[in-house]
Amino acid sequence: MNDNEDKALAAHEQELRRGTVVFASLVACRRPQYGYSLLTTLTETGIPTEANTLYPLLRRLEKQGLLTSVWNTEQARPRKYYTLTDSGAEVAAALHSRWLELNSSITKLWKDGTP
Repeated sequence: MNDNEDKALAAHEQELRRGTVVFASLVACRRPQYGYSLLTTLTETGIPTEANTLYPLLRRLEKQGLLTSVWNTEQARPRKYYTLTDSGAEVAAALHSRWLELNSSITKLWKDGTP
C-alpha cells in the first residue's frame, strides 16, 4: 500500500471502530467494569481504545440510561463501576443481532465479489 492508501485505510478503520467500541463496551459491561478494567478488557479482546474516548462514552451511555454506575470506596482507590441496565441489555442484544446480520451480509458480498 502507498501512503494515500494507508491514510485512507486508517481513516476508514477509525470510523469502523467508533461504533464497534460502543457495542463492545455495552457487551463488556454485562458484568461490572470500572474504566481501566474496561480499557484492559477491550484491548485484550482486540479492540484497543483510548481513555479519552472511553470515559466520555461511558458518561454518554449512562446519560442515555444504558449503563448505571456505583462508586466502590472499599479499596484504597475509589472506583466507579459501570453495569448494563435492563434497557442497556436490550440494546446490546439488538445490536448483537444486527451485528450478526451485517457480518453475514458483508461475508456474502465478499464471497460473491471475489474473483
